[in-house]
Amino acid sequence: MDPKLSAPDVAWMMVSTALVLLMTPALAFFYGGLVRSKNALNTMMMSVAALGFVGVAWTVIGYTLAFADGNALAGGLGRAFLAGVGLEAQGTIPHLLFMAYQGTFAIITAALVSGAIVERMRFGPYLAFVTLWSVVVYAPVAHWVWGGGFLAKLGALDFAGGTVVHVNAAVAALVAALVIGKRKDYARQAILPHNVPFTLLGAGLLWFGWFGFNAGSALAANAVAALAFTNTMLAPAGTLLVWTLLDLARNGKATAVGAATGIVVGLVAITPAAGFVGPMAALALGMIAAFPSYFALVYRARTRLDDSLDVVAAHGLGGTVGALLTGVLASKAWNGTADGLLFGNPAQLAIQALGVLAAAAYSAVASFALLKAIALVSPLKAGMREEGLGMDVSQHGEEAYADHDGAMLILEPARTVAAGEPALAEGGAR
Repeated sequence: MDPKLSAPDVAWMMVSTALVLLMTPALAFFYGGLVRSKNALNTMMMSVAALGFVGVAWTVIGYTLAFADGNALAGGLGRAFLAGVGLEAQGTIPHLLFMAYQGTFAIITAALVSGAIVERMRFGPYLAFVTLWSVVVYAPVAHWVWGGGFLAKLGALDFAGGTVVHVNAAVAALVAALVIGKRKDYARQAILPHNVPFTLLGAGLLWFGWFGFNAGSALAANAVAALAFTNTMLAPAGTLLVWTLLDLARNGKATAVGAATGIVVGLVAITPAAGFVGPMAALALGMIAAFPSYFALVYRARTRLDDSLDVVAAHGLGGTVGALLTGVLASKAWNGTADGLLFGNPAQLAIQALGVLAAAAYSAVASFALLKAIALVSPLKAGMREEGLGMDVSQHGEEAYADHDGAMLILEPARTVAAGEPALAEGGAR
């Protein structure tokens, strides 16, 4: 064994990799519970499929673009197909394990995008988009911050992905929602969650997996990991508390969907700061983050933007607030890396803002170009009949729940739609 390897670090990073991988099926439950029952499987498959498509793309080309030696904008091709990636030490863990851990980040980031376009984007074009996006957009942005790119050289702080993951994915989600357009029923009838317990389960599993997401980003079983671990417990607790109070003040009722959303917003917000701020700062950060996301979510419902599951409000604003507050609350007393505005370094806030703007601008332009290119080959949006039948039947030929006789209804959606067979009435697969 390479003498540089540390057995405790290796063990912790294997656990962390598994925890972050769990976050993708957790996201499937979180998103799946928020849609109508006729779209539940399709919504969950959008997350689950990323495990395969993005996972393979990362292994073949994404990793080298993110972490191989290159220039200020992207890594080179020296690690394509994992060339030279073996059991040699990368820090105190095997290089191969580092690659696998980073791959789980690429997968969950791409899956996050689906929340803005569920219930209407065709599955084939979606797979093409998230696979290409993980290579063309995610990998270069990861290189900017974590692979020695220009934001790293400027001193941008992003411990576990506030900018790389959440701002990046949210902007892509916003662009996709605008390009694809709204659901046929949007603003015409109530579109309600079909299984709120699924959403609560997903939020709980996300919180559990997020300990690997944040604390694992220390890349060792050390004090920084312990700090990030504790902050990952405290910040969402603060967001949940404030979110619940806002719900009670506004509606007189504390909703379960609101609680689940508050947990996720807190997790998103602490992600860039987890290893750079103290525990009381993390608690304050989580509480502050509740306000912009909560009121953005309320406002969005009054607009024509069909961001189906509020990816922009939760991940975009949560990641932005977290990234900026990292530039305010970071303290060398806890991280030994950099101070923020409150500790005499106002330049850090400016660097954080630049990082957010750079990632948002690139993600917007590249995501738009990818969607338009895919649309030249295949329509992005399902037809009105396909939407009415439900994306489960029209895209997968199956339903999430059995019919009244206890038998699973399985159709051949292409044949059914083409022939116009009346197997299900418009909007009947609810």
